[in-house]
Amino acid sequence: MKLKIGDKFSRQKKISDDVIRKFAEFSGDYNPIHLDEEFARKTRFGRRIAHGMITGALISAVLGDELSEKSVVYLSQTLNFVKPVFVDDIVTVTATVTDIREDKPIVTLETICTNQSGEIVVTGQAKIMVL
Repeated sequence: MKLKIGDKFSRQKKISDDVIRKFAEFSGDYNPIHLDEEFARKTRFGRRIAHGMITGALISAVLGDELSEKSVVYLSQTLNFVKPVFVDDIVTVTATVTDIREDKPIVTLETICTNQSGEIVVTGQAKIMVL
């Protein structure tokens, strides 16, 4: 697989209650905004929201799985949390190649996460090294 500018990679994932609870257990982040419906109802969101880093993990999965024909090393990732992800939202992650260095095997990708309504929930930029 030869990468070129404009190449896109994507995947979808439903962010279920189970995903959120497993992420809390794994990360140790038990913030009640993610886990306690009664607490979350009193916040500006009015209901529970997913951990922001779940979307970061989904971006990593796209880069690792979709580029599985190549070995890649994650060098950096920026994340801008635009809107919350709620329980049972379906998140689509899309990574688009925006730059390929000629002197080193380093690729920059625009990363965008949207919900089932097409609303952008997270934007960012990833840099990977292709081995």
